[in-house]
This record gives sequence, C-alpha cells and structure tokens, in this order.
Amino acid sequence: MARVDSLHGHTPHSRRTLPRRVATLSVHTSPLDQPGTGDAGGMNVYIVEVAERLARAGVEVEIFTRATNSELPPTVEMAPGVLVRHIIAGPFEGLAKEDLPAQLCAFTGGVLRAEAARPSGWYDLVHSHYWLSGQVGWLAKDRWGVPLVHTAHTLAKVKNQLLADGDKPEPIARVIGEEQVVAAADGLVANTPSEAADLIDLYAAHPGKVCVVPPGVDLDRFVPRPHRKLAARERFGLPADARIVAFAGRIQPLKAPDVLLRAAAELRASDPKLLVVICGGPSGSGLDRPTALMELAADLGIADIVRFLPPQSRDALAELFRAVDVVAVPSFNESFGLVAIEAQACGTPVVAAAVGGLVTAVRDGVSGVLVDTHKPADWAAVLGPLLAEPARRAALSLGAVQHAREFSWAHTASGLLAAYRDALEFNRTVVAA
Repeated sequence: MARVDSLHGHTPHSRRTLPRRVATLSVHTSPLDQPGTGDAGGMNVYIVEVAERLARAGVEVEIFTRATNSELPPTVEMAPGVLVRHIIAGPFEGLAKEDLPAQLCAFTGGVLRAEAARPSGWYDLVHSHYWLSGQVGWLAKDRWGVPLVHTAHTLAKVKNQLLADGDKPEPIARVIGEEQVVAAADGLVANTPSEAADLIDLYAAHPGKVCVVPPGVDLDRFVPRPHRKLAARERFGLPADARIVAFAGRIQPLKAPDVLLRAAAELRASDPKLLVVICGGPSGSGLDRPTALMELAADLGIADIVRFLPPQSRDALAELFRAVDVVAVPSFNESFGLVAIEAQACGTPVVAAAVGGLVTAVRDGVSGVLVDTHKPADWAAVLGPLLAEPARRAALSLGAVQHAREFSWAHTASGLLAAYRDALEFNRTVVAA
C-alpha cells in the first residue's frame, strides 16, 4: 500500500473499485451526540462530515455506536446513504469511557449479529475510530475477511508524554490495545505528518500502511462575515466594545482552558476591556470536578470578565467565532484541532499551543500564533499585544481565511477513498498470497 506523504495528495488508482459499503465503528461516542461535552468532540464532527460525503460518492456507510439511551431506535438514518446502528452493550447510562473495554465483547457481538442478518459479503471494509473501535474492527476484519482501516484520533503514548497537571495517564491496557490495532490494520489514517511519524516511531507501524489525510472544515458554514460581528455579539450578550478571546471545546485538563484563565488574570490590569468566553461542557477527567473552571475564575478574581456558554450547534459555533477577536487553543495535545481550523475559516486568528496537529492546523505568523509553552505568562505575552493591535489581527484574519481554504471535507473524503482503495488492494494481495 503506497504511503501518502502530502497533505491532500493520494495515490491514484482509478482502475480499482470503491467499496460498496463501509462499516464505520465508533464505540464510545455517537455521531448524533452534540460535540463539546461528555466524550463528543472533533471525532464526532469528523465521522458525520466524512460519512455524508462518502455517501454522496456512492459508498453506503453504516455507523455502529453504543446505545446510551433505552429510547434510542435500533437504527437511525442520519443522511441518505448513512445509517447509524445503536448496539446494546452494557448499561445505557453512567458508564465512563474507561469502563468500556469490559463491554467490547458485547459490542462486537452486536456488530457481528448485524452482519450475519445480511447477505454474505455485505460489508467491503471496516473503518474504526479510536482504539476501542479498533479492537472491535480487528475481530470484524478477521470474521468477514475484509480490510480494516483505522483512525486513532489520539494516541496514548503521545498523550502520556504531554500530560497536563492533575491529569491521569492513559492505562497500559490502552497502550497495548493500540499496538494490537496498529499491527492488525491494513491501513492507518493519520491526521497530520506528525501523527504519521508517531505511529511509525512509537508504535512500529509499517510505513507502507500509513497515509496522511487531514480533517477538513465546512467551508459553507464556517465563513467570515465581518459586517455581522456586532450582531453576533448581541446574539450571545457580549459587549460591543470588548476585546474578546474565546475557548471552545470540552472542559478537561487535556484541553487546558485553565491556561487561558490564568493568562487573562495577568492581563486584566492592563486591559480593562478584556473578556474571556468559555464554550463547552465538562468531559473526561474534568467530570471529577465539573465546576472547577468556574471556581478557578473566582479564585483568580476574574469571574466578572469570564462568560461560560454551553456547547453550541454548528451554526451557532460559527457565529460565536465571528463574534470574538481571538480563539485560544491551549491544549496539551491535539491530533489535529478542528476548532482551530473552523475559527480561522470564520476569519478569526487563533493562538494555539505548538503541539501535535495544531502545528499543521495553525500557520504561525500567518493565520495565528503558536506558543511553545503552557506558562500563563507566555500566553499573556502573546494574547495581550494581539488583542491590542487591530491592524495585526486584521492581517492574521486574512491569512486565517486563506489557510483554512486548504482544508475541506471534500479533500478528506477523497483521501479516505484512496486509503480504502489501497486497503482493498492490500487485502486482496494478502489473500491471494
């Protein structure tokens, strides 16, 4: 299988057929869930956007996810050609992601039963997302005799190298599980060249199995509308004359929203118009103390200049990005950073940590600024001048829009189709041998 080294390029195989039907596995989070809280985030957006575009290209997609509500129907048509299957595996509610490995046998049984009820050879390929799904995909691949393509989204070994203060390291069971999936997969889709290198260097992935296919952005929804900035601020109850920096995402130590609050505390004395918006809900280890960020704002004496918003719909999120002056992404690790690309597509500069996929998602000095540390003083030193210089923000805004146009879900779907073709060919070669 040929490796893809360019961001959007792929090896052309026009003579190879596309899969007719793909079984997409997303064990721990449903594409129907609202991103920004619980375990729903960028991966949810990725699966939804890609599935819809694959269906438009003539590939039917069936997404298997764990049922988390007894009232959910067994199947839901998410879009024409895209079906979501709810698999009963463990209790419907109150089960943390860390407890899901114990339910993988039940989930796998549900997936295999769904295939057994169909004509032989119903699925041509399995695409698993996150390591839990990869474990299920590994078994489905062997049972059905079809190739497995896997997208990790995050990697335990990388996360454990860059832990936030107070965050929990990923368990050895996950590390071993990821190693098994990497070895079993016929194709590994990395979001960035950095992630591809991590798969090869940290997980001994065969370079020929790894391809780089960046996530995209909905360029019809996330668009700049500078003439609507005041209206957008009015929608969210934000002051017209404030200098606003926003954080959008799940509230957990990994995403490091506390770094933004601590930086804001250092800036407050020098910028009386400063306002911070935190948009999202608690997730992961953040669930241990869901009000911790509000308490931190109070302890820092900045509760009056911090606004907390719940997770927003996709359209509302785009409007929020257009309402603010800067979006901050201080994460300790991101496989890509969809929020960064979406904000830039709206013409809003991004200040992001120089880690993982954010180095690809943000073009330093052109569409935003990358910060090498997580020290609040360093973040304040970047955010303060940027908020105070409208001309510089305007220049970065233009660069942000242009940079974001290099990414689209159409490009992502095209890259995945190439990866699917390669995996099918690789699988045929192995079977023939």
